[in-house]
Amino acid sequence: MKILLDENKRFFKANLHCHSTYSDGKFTVENLKEEYKKRGYSIVAFTDHEHLIDNSRLDDDEFLSITSCEMAIKEFPEQSTLVNFDMRVCHLNFYALDQHNTITPCYSSVYDHYITDEIKDLVRFDKEYERVYTQDGINDMIKTAKQNGFIVTYNHPTWSLENATHYLGYEGMFAVEIYNTSCYRPGARVDDEHVFDDLLRAGKKVFCVCADDNHTYNGAFGGWVCVNAEKLEYATIMNALQKGDFYASTGPQIFSLVQNGNEITIKTSPCKRIGVVTHGRRTPSKSAPDGETLTEATFTLRDSDQYFRIRVTDENGKVAYTQAYPVQE
Repeated sequence: MKILLDENKRFFKANLHCHSTYSDGKFTVENLKEEYKKRGYSIVAFTDHEHLIDNSRLDDDEFLSITSCEMAIKEFPEQSTLVNFDMRVCHLNFYALDQHNTITPCYSSVYDHYITDEIKDLVRFDKEYERVYTQDGINDMIKTAKQNGFIVTYNHPTWSLENATHYLGYEGMFAVEIYNTSCYRPGARVDDEHVFDDLLRAGKKVFCVCADDNHTYNGAFGGWVCVNAEKLEYATIMNALQKGDFYASTGPQIFSLVQNGNEITIKTSPCKRIGVVTHGRRTPSKSAPDGETLTEATFTLRDSDQYFRIRVTDENGKVAYTQAYPVQE
C-alpha cells in the first residue's frame, strides 16, 4: 500500500505566485502576509519580477516565505506585453531550495526595469546572462537555475501564447501552472490543465500547481496548493514540493489518497464529482445524486491506464487536482 497524500500529516495552504511592491505589486510583503494568513494560508512565495529578496524576517510559527522570483523570456526583449499583445513570452518561477540563497540566476539588465531605487541595494547577481527566446535558450535558463539551487515552475502557458510546439521541448521543469487566478477569464480564457496532460503524455516528470499571480487583491485567493508535510519548516516544505507531496486547488480539499495495487481511494471535502484522468481515453468517475455530496471514492485502475490523476469538483464548479502517479512503479 502506498500513501500518496497522508491524512496523518498536516496540509499547509500556499500561494506559489505573488507580486509585491518589490516589483509591480500594489501591496507590501507585510500587507500580503497579513491578508493571506487571514484566509488560512501558511506559505507565500513572493515571486517578484527579475530578482530575489530574502523575506524570512516575515516568518513565524504559522507563516513561511519562500525565496523566489519570476523571470521572463520574450520574443522581443525591449517590448512590453502590455503594448505588444501578440508577442510570445515564457515566464518561469524560480524557487530557492535554500531560503537565504538570494543570488539571482540568469540576471539580465534588459529586464531590470522592475528594480527600483528602493530595492537596488538588495539585488544580488554574479554576472549578466543573455536570454534567448528559443527552446534551447529556455532550457538553458531552467538548467542554470537548477544548477544554482532552484526548482522551476512554468507559468500560465495560454496567457504566454505558447502551445505544445513550444513547451513540449522544455526540459527539467518542476511543475506547470494549470490555473492562474489573475489570468483566468471565464468565457474567454480557459485554464491550462490540458498542458499538464500534454507534458505527462510526452513522458515528462512534472507536477501541477494552481496559483494567484496577484498584483492586487483582485486576482488573489483563487488558486493554491496544499503541501502535505510534517512541519512548517523551509527544508521540509521544499522537500515535499520536490517530491510532489501536495495537491492543487481552486476550492475543494483532499484529505487522503491511498493506492493499494491497482485500487485507489480518495477522501475529500463534500463535492459533486470525483473523476480519474489517465494516459488514455478511460476516465472513470463518480457523481453524487441530486441534493447529495461525495466525500470518498474508490476506483480500480488498469495497467493500460499508465498513470492516473484525480479531479475533485464541488457544487460551485471549483476543482482540486492531485498529481499524476504511475499505475505501476
